Amino acid sequence: MMQLEPVFKTDKWPILIAGPCSAETEEQLIQTARGLADMKIDLFRSGVWKPRTRPNAFEGVGEQALPWLQRVQKEFGFKVCTEVANTAHVDMCLKAGIDVLWIGARTTVNPFSVQEIANALTGTNIPVLVKNPVSPDLSLWLGAIERLYNAGIKKIAVVHRGFSTLEKTRYRNKPQWEIALELKRHLPDIQLIVDPSHICGNKENLQHISQKALDLNYDGIMLETHIDPENAWSDAEQQVKPLQFKNIIDSLILRNKFSKDLAFLENLKQLRTQIDQIDIDLIHLLSDRMLISEHIACLKKENNISIFQHERWNEVISHSIEEAQKVGLSEAFVHKLLNAIHEESINHQDIVMNIQKKDRNI
Repeated sequence: MMQLEPVFKTDKWPILIAGPCSAETEEQLIQTARGLADMKIDLFRSGVWKPRTRPNAFEGVGEQALPWLQRVQKEFGFKVCTEVANTAHVDMCLKAGIDVLWIGARTTVNPFSVQEIANALTGTNIPVLVKNPVSPDLSLWLGAIERLYNAGIKKIAVVHRGFSTLEKTRYRNKPQWEIALELKRHLPDIQLIVDPSHICGNKENLQHISQKALDLNYDGIMLETHIDPENAWSDAEQQVKPLQFKNIIDSLILRNKFSKDLAFLENLKQLRTQIDQIDIDLIHLLSDRMLISEHIACLKKENNISIFQHERWNEVISHSIEEAQKVGLSEAFVHKLLNAIHEESINHQDIVMNIQKKDRNI
């Protein structure tokens, strides 16, 4: 079990991280920091090197921006953070006295790159933020944290910035909250920061995503903030002005994480007991369903019929969604649930239909 240390003060909630996507000019960085001076943010972020998906996009001004971040530290008292993707970046940031480093989504997805960074950080005590990988792969995310931890880095937090998908959604990067929450289940002590800017890809949904994250007990929020977002050199659509950042934060409802109210706790316990029983009933119903699937597989095997029957599957989907709408369940949820059940059913049928073949191979 990893013994992680907090990157941010544990009595501060929510943690606030703000700053531009990219450090473009010294004046742009200083003016943005000045606009955030009254917000008491915990960390000022700005990309010095920008790993872009395709070439010929703005890839950051590089090392020359590090003194600008030092000026932000000195003039405003902010701790500063920037992204690193290789050993050279790490060395330059350590020499410049950057307070916190972050590993971006395109780097987290590559274990070789993460290990290179971890090796370069060996012997230091600098805090590191790890963004989720571009792909929805929990193991890669956990693996990046483990590599840093094995190199002696104990102050690690994670940033949830959403996942790339071919599916067309209203998000630039689909949140897939369940992956971040599963990571938190594995590492309950790790601080979890949401990055609504990269999830949304626009300004319109930033408040909604920020509120949802807090409702899910995230520890903090990272929002890209620029003094002149309309003319930003990268990701202009998702950056906000310092005043807009303030308005978003001020609009958030901070809900209590716990309660000592006995009546509330008793009511909650009773409702959760009902849920626990329903969950048990569901497990047994699913088991019964798999037994029926196995009987179907026996019939198919006797008559040499293939497992998957697309007409039947379309019928199941259509009928179930129709019933779900009557009882207030979303189509997306039911579709996801049925796909998981169908996959398990196919696995059961495959075992039944190929058991003799497997026996012969033993």
